[in-house]
Amino acid sequence: MPTLESTINYLENFSYSDNETRLSMINPVPRNTIIEIIDLGGITVPLYINEYWTSRQRQTSSIQEISYRACFKPQLPRFFIELLTGPGDTVYDPFAGRGTTILEAALLNRKVIANDINPLSRILTEPRLNPPPSENIEKRLQDIPFRKAAVQDQDLSMFYHPRTEAELLSLREYLNHNKHKQAEDPVDRWIRMVATNRLSGHSKGFFSVYTMPPNQAVSAERQKKINLKRNQEPEYRDTRELIIRKSNQLMRGLSESQVKSLKKAWKSALFLEKDASQTEEIAPKSIDLTVTSPPFLNVVQYSSDNWLRCWFNHIEMETIEKKITMASTLKKWSSVMGAVFKELYRITRAGGWVAFEVGEVRGGKINLEETVVPLGLQCGFECAGVVVNRQNFTKTSNIWGVKNNRAGTNSNRIVLFTRPG
Repeated sequence: MPTLESTINYLENFSYSDNETRLSMINPVPRNTIIEIIDLGGITVPLYINEYWTSRQRQTSSIQEISYRACFKPQLPRFFIELLTGPGDTVYDPFAGRGTTILEAALLNRKVIANDINPLSRILTEPRLNPPPSENIEKRLQDIPFRKAAVQDQDLSMFYHPRTEAELLSLREYLNHNKHKQAEDPVDRWIRMVATNRLSGHSKGFFSVYTMPPNQAVSAERQKKINLKRNQEPEYRDTRELIIRKSNQLMRGLSESQVKSLKKAWKSALFLEKDASQTEEIAPKSIDLTVTSPPFLNVVQYSSDNWLRCWFNHIEMETIEKKITMASTLKKWSSVMGAVFKELYRITRAGGWVAFEVGEVRGGKINLEETVVPLGLQCGFECAGVVVNRQNFTKTSNIWGVKNNRAGTNSNRIVLFTRPG
């Protein structure tokens, strides 16, 4: 396990690309990393800026290709997992989302613990730790009875062709029956995961007519307006064929050794659906590294964005709305995250690490590291600094109020803490 000093030295002297050499702002020595000292209300911490995690230097696995709102790229957790842990160490994510950290850790032969109060997280994550053979998926899909007149409990005609909708309702009914009878096996869970991901999107690879990207389901009324504007009607989409196609895409790049690593992690994995400040199932001082992205105030509406996924999986959206941290003020958000940091300190082993994503939200008016750094220090952590990934931003960065190419977006800025030995 690297020390605080060795980690700081690595961050300061990191070099990957042929970026123009810059001068340090606090030490006039040529280096690739830009280093600044930032003052957070009397607390000074270093800020390291470089091309730390990019798709060019850290290729991601096809098994990660599942859409979810406000998720970070796999290259981010991989950077910290490779830097701060070794095989057999335990990696944790208290806000697991689609399971990005968990999958990367498993691929790197680490043990994993995932927590997310949203039950969709486990639905999307666990099956990919235990991928079934493709022939088993195809056989199961053929065995599932698809009824032409499946019971309909909601009008979804603005999204789906009648035949597609009937297939979806049949599949939903079958999966729910097996789960209720505790007969759901890894193949069922895989099919549920893929189907949940294919419910709506903006290409013919999804069950729906053209709509918003798959990480953001629009309302039924909004979809009617989209259909009218585009002069479109839902076409028939073969749900079996699309599930098989997506399954093959997810597993196409997996080597035999990677499948073994995933399954090994799955056998010892712990999945929780708890408040991140109340995870008593996790033993004290048992976590080597936490890599996570918390809910950023109320920037993203997780429940409404996932209403179709909730419908398909028989999850009450109102329950999610009550549970997920959607604090409207920085004071409330700080109070919630303060409790989370206390719990992280309890479960992090001496010399262990926490990589906590922060962002520049609400048009750049709020920089969350100003809140997060003091929270971690108050609980007993030491702060190694804020790690900023220099990159070119896409249009989605506008969600986070980005105005420059140095900081302030999802998957771009990490506060790094360690628990003293």
